[in-house]
Amino acid sequence: MSRYAEVYAASQRDPEAFWAEAAQDVSWYKRWDKVFDPYAGQYGRWFPGAECNTAYNCLDRHVEKGRGGQKALIYDSPVTKSQRSYTYSELTLEVATLAGVLIDIGVKKGDRVIVYMPMIPEAVMAMLACARIGAVHSVVFGGFAATELATRLDDAKPVAILSASCGIEGARMVAYKPLLDKAIELAKHKPNACLVLQRPMLEAALTSGRDFDWAEAVKLAKANGRKAGCATVAATDPAYILYTSGTTGQPKGVVRDTGGHMVALKWTMKNLYGIEPGEVFWSASDVGWVVGHSYICYAPLLHGATTIVYEGKPVGTPDAGAFWRVIAEHNVSALFTAPTAFRAIKKEDPEGKLIGNYDLRGFRTLFLAGERADPETIKWAERHLGVPVIDHWWQTETGWAIAGNPVGLGMLPVKYGSPTVPMPGYTIDVLDDKGKPVAAGQTGTLGIKLPMPPGCLPTLWGNDARFRKSYVEDFSGYYSTSDAGYRDADGYVYVMARTDDVINVAGHRLSTGQMEEVVAQHKDVAESAVIGVADDMKGQLPAGFIVLNAGVTRDEREIEAEVVKLVRDVIGPVAAFKNVMVVKRLPKTRSGKVLRGTMRAIADGEPWLMPATIDDPAILEEIADTLKGRGMGSKASPSV
Repeated sequence: MSRYAEVYAASQRDPEAFWAEAAQDVSWYKRWDKVFDPYAGQYGRWFPGAECNTAYNCLDRHVEKGRGGQKALIYDSPVTKSQRSYTYSELTLEVATLAGVLIDIGVKKGDRVIVYMPMIPEAVMAMLACARIGAVHSVVFGGFAATELATRLDDAKPVAILSASCGIEGARMVAYKPLLDKAIELAKHKPNACLVLQRPMLEAALTSGRDFDWAEAVKLAKANGRKAGCATVAATDPAYILYTSGTTGQPKGVVRDTGGHMVALKWTMKNLYGIEPGEVFWSASDVGWVVGHSYICYAPLLHGATTIVYEGKPVGTPDAGAFWRVIAEHNVSALFTAPTAFRAIKKEDPEGKLIGNYDLRGFRTLFLAGERADPETIKWAERHLGVPVIDHWWQTETGWAIAGNPVGLGMLPVKYGSPTVPMPGYTIDVLDDKGKPVAAGQTGTLGIKLPMPPGCLPTLWGNDARFRKSYVEDFSGYYSTSDAGYRDADGYVYVMARTDDVINVAGHRLSTGQMEEVVAQHKDVAESAVIGVADDMKGQLPAGFIVLNAGVTRDEREIEAEVVKLVRDVIGPVAAFKNVMVVKRLPKTRSGKVLRGTMRAIADGEPWLMPATIDDPAILEEIADTLKGRGMGSKASPSV
């Protein structure tokens, strides 16, 4: 029997008592004056008056309790053919030493530090070193475009940048230092110092007077016994800034506070993910994204688990069995990744034959998030892995799951297409255009009733007005997720699309996500994207792009016709689903999200900007050529 109902009811009945109890699992230097102050900040603040330190809770606390010999972090890099691991004692020493180096190059409590790193252990060390001295880190995805990095420099105004000479994206080497130098040249704000880790596969030229060699600085600090202690920070002080794309093109700096962040993440490891201290938890994400912040760096270490930093891909490093190798070699209990990773694996190994090459007996649970997990992908994973597959829904802004299936409290029945139910702290209503809750089964905007629970953003960096405009002004008393969906009679949440992915076909509001769900049922389809294309007669018409499974040799037009029929049979003629195109691949961000908005702009012949996070810009040329072949779209050249 699941304990979810009683636990959720307790969080609703007395939120302050609920989170005060959860906060007992965190070490505090000073207790809070009150659990929640509804008059502080934009919608209230959690644990005002409390003092704490995140790095202490992630590292020193476990060492002091006699668990310093346990593995804290495992680095697995198929692209460099190397592995190494750090115990809690070893990681504490590395972080304390790096924190001392940061102080020596001029970083103080409250200063901002940009972390521009590949998926290596030093990236996690950098984050924790900032937390140790009370600096505010802002991690920017390694290899991010210079112009985008420059906007973050000007917004965060960092004192220092921590970077590496290069990253490795599959088989491709990405030189970071030229991008970093260009960003500093473009930015109005100039950092005082850059600490650069030289990787042996591609070393970088350092700028005299500004750049410092990471390894040399750490070596010297160790020789001198230079270590920094844990600074005392307020629970309401910012732990980090993480930039997310804004609709205006100007990135939004999501702020995460220190105390509530720890409390929420620590609670999720046992209750949502079902992980015990000492077990191995692997989040196959990147530290540049929110999942990497929450579930590569912070939550596993807060909980005393072992985390994995994986420098590789789900396929191609070397094959579609890469994930299974990591799980088997490191005895992973739970994997958390994006559905797109599994669609890539499914495309290359449709029958799951490579799974049989590895001993996965210790593997218990697969968690998916970051985009809609289509039922066919979930069923494929269930069938071939034989473990529960848990879809859950959250956002950069929330920092942890809004809705999920709480393994630690006892799983609820799975309903395909639903991330299950709201987590404690979240009250979710489906709202109409006037902000009124609608009945079960009706679609609207998914809103979270204020106040948000601990761990969610209190505001945007330096921009309270933009926070209000972006999130809380549309619907009084609610945070707007900008996701469209509904709740069924059992209270299960269904997230169908971003609100701008609900298309209007001759007055009928239709979810492109629902159409993609149906398209995924075709046996030859590996993944798909459905967008709304402008139409003079009906306002919009859906257009589908499908990628076929590896080894499919059938006539593509025949498959396209079958997909059209499938959607018409399941959804009905109202969908007006007639345009389907086979493509080699879909344009995605480097975290795996399909760039539907850019595809729609190309299809409609509108001006568009090259997405800063795009994995491979050449894919947009391929999409444009496919559309042109069907008499649609514009040339694939972004507007300036």
